[in-house]
This record gives sequence, C-alpha cells and structure tokens, in this order.
Amino acid sequence: MKRENFASRLGFILVSAGCAIGIGNVWRFPTVTGQNGGGVFVLFYLLFLIIMGMPVLTMELAVGRAGRGSACSAYRALEPAGSKWHLHGWVCLLGCCVLMMYYTTVSGWMLSYFFKYLTGTFVGVEGDAVAGVFNALLANPVEMGFWTIVTVILGFVICSFGLQNGLERIGKVMMSALLVLILVLVVHSFTLSGAKDGLAFYLLPDWNRASEVGLGTVISAAMNQSFFTLSLGIAAMEIFGSYMSRDYTLPGEAVRICALDTLVAISAGLIIFPACFSFGVSPDSGPQLIFITLPNVFASMAGGRIWGALFFLFMTFASFTTVIAVFENILAFMMDEFHWTRKKAAIVGGIVILLASMPCVLGFNLLSAFQPLGEGSTVLDGEDFLVSNLLLPIGSLIYLLFCVTKWGWGFDRYLEEANTGSGPKMPRWLKPYFSVVLPILIIIILVQGLL
Repeated sequence: MKRENFASRLGFILVSAGCAIGIGNVWRFPTVTGQNGGGVFVLFYLLFLIIMGMPVLTMELAVGRAGRGSACSAYRALEPAGSKWHLHGWVCLLGCCVLMMYYTTVSGWMLSYFFKYLTGTFVGVEGDAVAGVFNALLANPVEMGFWTIVTVILGFVICSFGLQNGLERIGKVMMSALLVLILVLVVHSFTLSGAKDGLAFYLLPDWNRASEVGLGTVISAAMNQSFFTLSLGIAAMEIFGSYMSRDYTLPGEAVRICALDTLVAISAGLIIFPACFSFGVSPDSGPQLIFITLPNVFASMAGGRIWGALFFLFMTFASFTTVIAVFENILAFMMDEFHWTRKKAAIVGGIVILLASMPCVLGFNLLSAFQPLGEGSTVLDGEDFLVSNLLLPIGSLIYLLFCVTKWGWGFDRYLEEANTGSGPKMPRWLKPYFSVVLPILIIIILVQGLL
C-alpha cells in the first residue's frame, strides 16, 4: 500500500501544531506562568523549549520520515538487526489510547460549554451558580457521556476520510479558525479595564515573585511545561514525520511547530489575565479556571454570552485538533501492523476508544469512590498521571537514545535525515549535548513527575 502524504507543507505544519496545541496550552500555561513569576517563567520556558523540546521533536519526526511508517514499522525499518526497539511502538499505541481515554472527556466538556453558551444556559447565572453548572455536568453520566461519544465518533469519522481529505482538510480549517478566534479574543481582552495590570502580571519578569516561589521551582515548572507542551514520546508527532516530504530540514519544521504552539499558549494568557484582573478574580489552576472562574468573568462582561461562546469554540478547536491527530496515529498503527483498510481501522478504533473513555466519564459520578491517586483523585487523574509522568518522558528518552547511541539508529543517520532538504541544519557539534546532557534533563523530569 502506497504511503499517504500531506498535500502541502502548510497542512503538515498546521496539523502537527494542532496535535501539540491542546488544553494544556490554554489552561495550564497561563496558570503556571502566573504562579511562577510571570515573565521570568516565560523566559525559562522559551529557553527549555529550544534546548529540550525542539531536539526531541526533530528526533521523533526523523524516525517517522526515515522509517515511513507508524512507530512499530518505522523502528523496524531503522533498528539494527536483532534489536527490539520496535517494541516501544506498542507502548506508544498504549500511550495514545490512554491519553484519549480522558482527553475525549475533557474535549467533550469544551463542546458542551460551547453549546451551553449558544443556547443561553449561562444567561443570568453568576457566583456559586456557575460552579453549580459544572458540578451538575460532572454528576450527570448521561450528559457527559453524550458529549464524549460525539467527540469520539466525529474524530474517527474525520480520520476515516484519509489523510488529505480528512485530517489535513479539517485540521487546516480548524487551526485557521483557532488563530482568528485567538486574535479576536486577545483584541477584546486588551479593551478591558484591567488589561494593563493583567499584562504586567503575566509578561513582565518579576524576580521578587519568582524568588518567593523559589527559582528552582520556577525553572522546574518551565522545564516541565516546555517538555509536555509538544506531546512527545508516544509517537503522536512521529506519524506526521512519516507523511511529510523531504524538501525541508527537520530543525526548520520543528521551529515552526514550536512557534505556533507557543503563540497559542502565550495568547491564552493574553486572553485570560486581563479578564481576571478586570473583574477581580484569581487566575486559579486547572478546570476551575476554565469552567468556573471564566464563566463568572463572562457573566460580568457586556456581551458575555457571545464572548463565552467564542472562547469555548476556541477551546473546542484547541482540544479537537489534538484528538483527531492522535486518532490518526492509532489508525495508522492498526493499518500498518494488521494491514487493515482505513475504514475498518476507524470502526475498530472508534469502538475501542468509546468503551475505554467510559471509566473517565463515570469516574466523576458512579465510580467516584474509586480514587487511584488517593483521596479526592479521579480516574482522569490516574490516567493523566500514567501518560504525563511515565509514558511521555520514558518514551522521549527512548526516542533520544535510539537516535544518538550506537545500539540504535545512531547519531550520524539521525543527523543526515534531520538535515535533508532546504532550511536550517542541525550542527554536528551538538552530539555531546544530545548524548549526555539531554538524557539527564529528561531523567530529571521523569524523577520529578514520580516524586
């Protein structure tokens, strides 16, 4: 079977960036920035994105482009005879499936809130009543299950149409819409009364605030955010490498993906902080920021229903671009390993993910007594811990070692693949850094996550 390819370079960049751009950019990045000294955190984040995120991204793309297949088949094509690197491909499939077991639920929340704003659910709802809407959603397995099912079915239907007609076409439209929505929401935020204070809190480096938190804590948080923002380690990016042309070097493409990812992350803060400072609310972390704090802000705004609808449409696109990108990886794996047609892989994959998503949905209500990480935790927390703290850092370390050691593909072959095409080249003198320092940094992230 002939390998599918992206129709255009723009399609590759937008779909790959769409995979990296997700909920973490939008609710985690502004929160962690606010907690860790604003601009000081952003400076360290950008530094670690360049010295950690981008190199590992080029490695994952290089394995995909040189191996011309999903994780298992790409490893098999490149690994030394008799070695077992390709077994990591099955771990990548597991990682993608576990990620989608909870990500589809959260994506469903975004879709649900978009429709709530469209239909006027939040008209006249303020204060504790806003929290009541979110708590009612979590307590209702039928409503939450419905939006999760819609997300899963829609995602696999899009992917069933093929790379160019499904993922690339829809991905380009959604990413373009996402960027337009960001622009509209940012411009609106700049017109709010607290915009100046919000932006100063967010973007000006405040070394006093950073030292209060602890510079080590700030650096650690920046390292983690820069690493996790690109979804590296479970072949979510590798698959797009297998579809890309060899016209351009991988460092150049990695810079473009990282730039788009960072643009969305920083823009989310430009939307959220001015709004929070204008209406005197604390930019709290996690789901509370998105589903309780911001709806209270929208309730106080002129035209809040419209701004709420636009914001949750933006959130829906941010989460759904990741969903369809990871679904594509799952489909490609089944097509490569089992030689199934795309339609059959979409049907089987859809059924598996639908069933696997239900424990997360029920973890907030019928299965709430099951608390995998201790009191107050949910099924979602357990699944997120498994992916974020184990599978992403371990997977990234495996890709790194495969590309730089003589027991794997080897640094010379990786470098040749990364530098094929026109654009900026990866310098050979980075080999000691890639071979010694980068593995240590990833191990630090792994240990931090486990602690």
